[in-house]
Amino acid sequence: MSTADVTVYGIVGSLRERSWNRMLLESAARLAPEGVTVTISELVGRLPLFNEDLLGREPEAVTRMRAEVAAADALMIATPEYNGGVPGVLKNAFDWISLPLGASVLQGKPVALIGTSPGRLGTARCQFELRNMFVFSQSPVMPGPEVVMPFAHECFDESGHLKDPVATERLGVLFGKLRAHVAASRLEAAVR
Repeated sequence: MSTADVTVYGIVGSLRERSWNRMLLESAARLAPEGVTVTISELVGRLPLFNEDLLGREPEAVTRMRAEVAAADALMIATPEYNGGVPGVLKNAFDWISLPLGASVLQGKPVALIGTSPGRLGTARCQFELRNMFVFSQSPVMPGPEVVMPFAHECFDESGHLKDPVATERLGVLFGKLRAHVAASRLEAAVR
């Protein structure tokens, strides 16, 4: 792996084994440009409900997820929209990994948001909420292009591969922005 390579930690905001958003993130991983590796987390469903009584003695899944996020250059979150907002499992994961305050593994970590939903608005409302959440953790969210795919059932072929040409193009641009942000951050760190 060269110093120009970028590692992306993928998180799916759905627990369904073959959710549309898992298929979207798997498709994104296949479409990632050379030098960009996407690893999809399997830990979201293993995290207990956030409980401040456990701080300082967090379960192993929490510790492991924090370490995996810390090791990645960037995050890519593929999420559905439940009741017009962020799915509970995703919110729970961020409640855990956003701590400790001021020294979170999310601090400064660039984030790309993508998502699909069967509704007409795709995941626009959920992504808006996520952008606000990442202000708190000081995580720069890529400003676009938005990948908020409506009518999820029409976006994939029988094998679960993304067939939507607009979403495919937008994913390419999003990967380019993530890569540029990581490169700029590395340059800034080297100058310090």
